[in-house]
Amino acid sequence: MLVVTRFVLDGGDEGFVERAHTALGALAACPGYLRGRLARAFDDPAHWSIVTEWQSVGAYRRALSAFDVKMYATPLLAQSLDEPSAFEELAEVAPGGALTVTESDRA
Repeated sequence: MLVVTRFVLDGGDEGFVERAHTALGALAACPGYLRGRLARAFDDPAHWSIVTEWQSVGAYRRALSAFDVKMYATPLLAQSLDEPSAFEELAEVAPGGALTVTESDRA
């Protein structure tokens, strides 16, 4: 499961990077967390993303209830763009590998 949270920083990135690092650390401490990244757009440096991968949507949702996540990640995530951010992975191809298709968990 993939979570893509996007931000547009109008007033520069002062303090944002440090808060994003702290948020990633809080999320990384949660069960089911696989990996996370902080990224900035090459074409417009005001656009940033935090991308995390989780074992399941349940693991991600439970992580949002963790104390450190509420303290350090939730205030930052509240500043993100209001758009869908949680995605189920439906296909994957490793370098030189074959396509693997996964059934949707949606009913």
